[in-house]
Amino acid sequence: MTHFSPADPSPHALGFAMPPEWAPHAATWLGWPADDELWFGHLAGVRSEFAELIKTIARFEPVQLIVRDEESERDARLRLEDANVTYHRQALDDVWLRDSGPIFVRRGQQVGLINWRFNAWGGKFEFENDNQVPEYVAGALGMAHWDRPEVLEGGGLEVNGAGVGLTTRSCFLTDTRNPDLTEAGYAALLQQTLGLEKLLWLGGGLENDHTDGHIDTITRFVSETTLVTSVESDPDDANFAPMQRNLAALREMTDASGQPFTVVELPLPAARLEGAEGRLPPTYANFYIGNGFVVVPQYHDANDKKALEVLRPLFPGRQVIGLPSRQLIEGGGSFHCVTQQQPAGEVWRGKEVELS
Repeated sequence: MTHFSPADPSPHALGFAMPPEWAPHAATWLGWPADDELWFGHLAGVRSEFAELIKTIARFEPVQLIVRDEESERDARLRLEDANVTYHRQALDDVWLRDSGPIFVRRGQQVGLINWRFNAWGGKFEFENDNQVPEYVAGALGMAHWDRPEVLEGGGLEVNGAGVGLTTRSCFLTDTRNPDLTEAGYAALLQQTLGLEKLLWLGGGLENDHTDGHIDTITRFVSETTLVTSVESDPDDANFAPMQRNLAALREMTDASGQPFTVVELPLPAARLEGAEGRLPPTYANFYIGNGFVVVPQYHDANDKKALEVLRPLFPGRQVIGLPSRQLIEGGGSFHCVTQQQPAGEVWRGKEVELS
C-alpha cells in the first residue's frame, strides 16, 4: 500500500479528481452505532433505522460496514441477516463516516483516496479512533492514498463532477479547523487534491448544527447544472433569513463555464424538533445518492411527502425512497452524514509513481 505525503505529486498532478456522488459506486461504507450515551438514550431506535437504511442500500450495491466491537457486530449481523454486507472490525468513536471517512478520487477507472485529518468538527467530541478510519479503509482495500495535514470533512463540500465545489464559510473558515487557510487557500488546496476549478461559498447552515453549517444539510448538487437548496417557509423561524440569503446567492452563481445553475427549492420539515441539547437540524437535503436509488430522510412530518415530490423528478432512472430518520436526527445528522461512497473502478496501488 503506497502512502503519498504533501511533498509527493498531488492527486490533480497525477490526473485524479473527485467524482460526483451520482457516478457509479463500487460500495457504500458505513459504521454501526454503538454508544447509547452519544445517542441520548435512543440507540435502539437508531439501530433500527440504520438497519433499514443499510438493507435498502444493499439491495442496490455492496455495503462495507465497520463495527467497533463484538457486541456491535453481533447486533448488526442479527438485524442485517442475508443483506449484501461485508463486516470490518475497527475501533470507532462514532458513525459519521461522511466526515471521518476518506474522500475517494478517480483517474479513468483507477480509484485512490485521500486521508484528511478529522477533529470532530473542531474538537467537539472524541475523535482519535475516527481519525484512523481512512487509513483503515486504505489498508482493507490495498489502495494507494494521500495523507494530508488539513482538516476536511466530506459533509462540508459538494461537487458537481464538472470542476465546481460548494461549501459554507461558517464551516470551512472556523478557527478550529484550518485557521491559516483563507477562501483562496481552500480553492488552491481543493484544486490540487480534488481537481476543482471553481469553489463557491454560501454563508452558513441550519440553526444548532454542530458541524458549523455543513453544506450537505442545506444545499446539494443533483446534476452538473442543477442544485436543490433548503428553504424555510416561516419568516419568524431562525432558519428563514439564512436560507433566503443562500437562495439569493445561488441564483447569482455560475458553473465552470460561466453558466447559471438551475436552483430548486426544497422545504425544510414543518415541525420544530427539540433534542437533548436544544433544537435539532432535520433536513431533507441530507439524502444519499447510490446506484439506481436515492434515500431521503423522513421525520413523520407534514413536509415529508412534499420533499419526495420535489426530489423524484430530479433523479430520472433512480428510485427515490423515503426512510425514517427521526431517531437518527437525535445525533445531529442523517443518511448523507453516515455514508461514504466508494466509486466504481479498480483499486489504484500507486506503484508507478516515484515518491520523493
